[in-house]
Amino acid sequence: MPILILSLFFLLLQGCNQKNEDSGTPFIAFTSPVKVEINGYNGNAMEPFISRDGTILFFNNLNAAPENTNIHWAKKVNDSVFDYQGEVTGVNTTDLEGVPTLDQSGNFYFVSTRSYFTTLSSLYYAKFSNGNATNVKLVNGVSKLQGGWINFDVEVSQDGRTLYFVDGVIGQSGIPTIADLVIAQGSDSSFTRMSNSNEILKNINTGDLEFAACISSNQLELYFTRISLPVTASSAPQIFVSTRDNINQPFKKPQKLESLGVFVEAATIAPDQRTLYYHRKENDKFGIYMIRKK
Repeated sequence: MPILILSLFFLLLQGCNQKNEDSGTPFIAFTSPVKVEINGYNGNAMEPFISRDGTILFFNNLNAAPENTNIHWAKKVNDSVFDYQGEVTGVNTTDLEGVPTLDQSGNFYFVSTRSYFTTLSSLYYAKFSNGNATNVKLVNGVSKLQGGWINFDVEVSQDGRTLYFVDGVIGQSGIPTIADLVIAQGSDSSFTRMSNSNEILKNINTGDLEFAACISSNQLELYFTRISLPVTASSAPQIFVSTRDNINQPFKKPQKLESLGVFVEAATIAPDQRTLYYHRKENDKFGIYMIRKK
């Protein structure tokens, strides 16, 4: 009898310990991918972002030579069809511009290399309206201001008060050797890194590359892309999702999204918080695909 009681006590204690551990993000099932059509556009489409009202799809063309990477936009016809409107005016230069993101008030953020070698900064702010961006300026307070480090991805929260971005190092081959997500708070063109950013993202950042954050409207669901190191010609980036129970907690251990394709990156979530868009590489060309939570 004492042995049985001891055994039951051990099992109970083990169960309590398991309950207190981070069990990770609950499984989220998605439908099969559907290719998104952009009427009037036949080029590469990468780094998609759906506006907070769901009416506009932003994206950039190929983010590598020989193309000049610029930001484009399209208007929604339905969930999987958009009409191409052209480049976003006021933001594009002969340098790289990409990774567009927009809050609910029209505050527009993007990556540009136009002044990196003089400012050591690469995240920009503008005001967006009907295809045009104005008042373009650098975002202050996010760059490490150290040579070699660059912020090559950015996502703004719906309310515009939080930026999710990347601290990265690009190797001589043009491939990142370091990439981790970081969180900053502020507004417009001025932000400050959160002192507990590392704690909040402790289950997200690893020794591999993490980038391309996408945050839900309540900031309790985080999508991101991960590539295992070392990066080779055959490396296959994949999309992960992590959740948390409240905004002050760290994100849980992430779940990998399955059956999206071999080479997939850069998720963005629609206003319904169920429909997800991302880009996918097929036959050396990038296109945008859509999935939906079951």
